[in-house]
Amino acid sequence: MSQLVIGFFIDVGILIVVCNAFWQYFVRRYKEAVYAENIKKAAKEAEMANETKTRFLFNMSHDIRTPMNAIVGFSELLEKHLDDRELAADYVSKIKKSSSFLLSLINYVLEMARIESGKVSLKSEVTCSETLIDSLNAVFESDIKNKNLNYKCTQDIEHKYIVCDVTKVKEIYLNIISNAIKYTKSGGSISVNFTEIPCDREGYATYVSIVEDTGIGMSKEYLPHIFEEFSREHTSTEIKIAGTGLGLPIVKSLVELMGGTIDVESKVDVGTKMVVTLTFPIATKEHGEEQNKQVTEQSIYNIKGKRILIAEDNELNAEIAMTVLQENGILAECAEDGKICVERLEKMPEGYFDAILMDIQMPNMNGYEAAKKIRALDGKRSEIPIIAMTANAFEEDKKKAIDSGMNAHIGKPVDIEKLIEILAKMLAES
Repeated sequence: MSQLVIGFFIDVGILIVVCNAFWQYFVRRYKEAVYAENIKKAAKEAEMANETKTRFLFNMSHDIRTPMNAIVGFSELLEKHLDDRELAADYVSKIKKSSSFLLSLINYVLEMARIESGKVSLKSEVTCSETLIDSLNAVFESDIKNKNLNYKCTQDIEHKYIVCDVTKVKEIYLNIISNAIKYTKSGGSISVNFTEIPCDREGYATYVSIVEDTGIGMSKEYLPHIFEEFSREHTSTEIKIAGTGLGLPIVKSLVELMGGTIDVESKVDVGTKMVVTLTFPIATKEHGEEQNKQVTEQSIYNIKGKRILIAEDNELNAEIAMTVLQENGILAECAEDGKICVERLEKMPEGYFDAILMDIQMPNMNGYEAAKKIRALDGKRSEIPIIAMTANAFEEDKKKAIDSGMNAHIGKPVDIEKLIEILAKMLAES
């Protein structure tokens, strides 16, 4: 009997060992299969990402070369036909349009890179929604007329004054509406509707905007990819429309940064409908009027005869700035770097210069260092208005300029009207 019991337990022990071996085998095979599947999935995702980026590079190469070709080509034609004023004006107009498009391509790529790196933040500004919407309509007025589009914009908003990042809110709608115009054929229709809906947060207003067009639309298969970076359903060669495939990813990122939502409906050859919902803190009319005081024509006229010192190491940029200022009745002198700028300011009598336009990246002494040196000077020289005029155009660059002692910031390429307005405002306050 005892031998039978012992034999039974030996058999059970052997069975357990065998089962455990089989279990370990199957667990190991399962883990290997899962690992292999994960490797395969990761490889597929990497391959898709590489294909997407390769396609983007091909598209970008084409889209960048297109305006570059126009700029180079029309510049050569302009040189040959300077005596023909009408033809020259036409070439200049086309060069400016091509330059503007090239700049937008560069800005899109840089903006997407900043969003991915988490460096984008929101400013708090008071604005009037009515004014903001009117400014959007003004931007697209000529394009709408040129394409003979039926365009209708309506607004039903109770709380018109809100707190938001005006530039980024505009960027959202500029992208969406420009896409509607871009992909809608001549004679088509576009409707833009802004409505305020009830908000459950006290002191806040929720806006719903609907942009609807009768354009070429998008396929059902492409819609899930609409917000993917570098994604485009058609190349510009296929539809004769240039683009980067970054506009809508940027829009979605900005909408989500503001805590909002964006939804898209589209059908090929029928059109596209985009719905954006955003919630903003409510402001008062008084806040808006105080923050958005306009520079008057009189204050702009008053800057004529003022003397500006330009700190700029690039000869071409310096020549452009000096010419622009002189054409507006302003006296201008140039310093080749920050060190020379500070020395020139110290050398001349107090009050000789009325303001400084300061580049940032310069040899010997950069703009930030120069601004700090100037603020440390004795007397009235230390109080001179300093405006950063630089290609360092991101929000952190603006903050760094202000922190170094500068009064304002304007990015390159310089918007001439904006520069004159800033100068007028600075000099009126000083």
